[in-house]
Amino acid sequence: MTSAAYRETSAPDAVRARVGAFLFMAMFLFLWVSITPYVDLTGEAILDPSAGNSNRLNQILALLLSAGILGYGLLHPMRDIILQPRLLLAILCFWFLLVSLISAHPMLGIKGIVLSTMMTVNASIYLLLPASERHFAKMLGIGTLIMLAFAYYGILFKPTLAIHQASELREPMNAGLWRGHFPHKNSAASAMVLAAFFGLFVASAWSRMAGLTIFVLSFLFLVNTGGKTSTAMLPAILVLGWLFEKMRPLRALIVIGGVGLFNLFAVGSAVFRPLGEFISGLGIDATFTNRSDIWRFAFSALAERPLTGYGFRAFWQTEELVYSGGSVETWAVAAANGHNSYLDIALTTGFPGLLLTLIWVVLLPLRDISRLASDRENAPLTRLYVRIWLYTIFHAGLETLFFEGGSFVWFTFVFALYGLHLQSSAVVAQGAVPENRKRVAHA
Repeated sequence: MTSAAYRETSAPDAVRARVGAFLFMAMFLFLWVSITPYVDLTGEAILDPSAGNSNRLNQILALLLSAGILGYGLLHPMRDIILQPRLLLAILCFWFLLVSLISAHPMLGIKGIVLSTMMTVNASIYLLLPASERHFAKMLGIGTLIMLAFAYYGILFKPTLAIHQASELREPMNAGLWRGHFPHKNSAASAMVLAAFFGLFVASAWSRMAGLTIFVLSFLFLVNTGGKTSTAMLPAILVLGWLFEKMRPLRALIVIGGVGLFNLFAVGSAVFRPLGEFISGLGIDATFTNRSDIWRFAFSALAERPLTGYGFRAFWQTEELVYSGGSVETWAVAAANGHNSYLDIALTTGFPGLLLTLIWVVLLPLRDISRLASDRENAPLTRLYVRIWLYTIFHAGLETLFFEGGSFVWFTFVFALYGLHLQSSAVVAQGAVPENRKRVAHA
């Protein structure tokens, strides 16, 4: 569907289209390729919890991109959708800030909240940058092909930096697994799952050849990352998305019940021994790749502060935790995160923070999908957003994904949330857009 705002080829509209395309591609490549691809994981600094993963150039570019996108959004006719739903997000931000201010590391929380807010604002404007659905598919396809070129270039010409090595200090057991220009095989695997979804959409909305190429290259790379969870989730989400699309009365059960059961079997198996034994009896790894120790430790810590948690981003990798001597009892004190988004939000912001998060990322998208017009429920654009949404909320049961300020997964997830909201309130752009329905469905 084409936005009526771009039907006329006037000079201001042409300039806006070019600026939007530039900002779209710049943000995509900034997140999916980064300015520091092919990270060396053999250096000792990788083990230092206080070592920053950012640099000054990265910060400057992030601020410039954010400022550019914000300026574009504020000048756009649909600027009222930026950072919606504002009341819920304001309450959520206030709670995150409150629990951070009373924590032992308030500055970590404040920095994390600022970064997450910037990313959410960027994502809420991102879908306003394309001129049409086809334009969106074209830029998404080109950006994904560039990302895949970086990934495969590393495998072919920089194998020591693009394939995990036995000389790596943190996880030498990953030797031989592909990671491309990403810092870890798991992030590479997540990227390839999302890229596969992009490929299917591109094949439907822009170029069948480009879309199928993206899908095949993504799947091949995904298999070689050794990411068993992501590899299994790609076909699982495609099937689940099909069921979700066809079985309208069961959508809430599929999502709420499915996410609940997934977390019960994953995290519950670590906390409740009988459940863990039952899952092991089914031939499933009840440790979920050694995550069970982390989850048990996280649950014991959460039991001490269930209401306010430990402060946003103020628990994992803090110096007092890593160097507390608790490693004698469990190695989990050195974990980078809790490997479960829902548990991590509860651990750092308490159960009120978890409830607010669930309302935003699970319940509101369900409401938006229930409001979709019948001619838009099965549209390729809606299907793309639903697949991204389903993948993220299920994968969040095994990885920390929510509110990660510099994460391409979180950014993609948030713009999918806004995409579902736009689809639910969109109008077909045939001629002029009615004054009382200014939202369009192209993105």
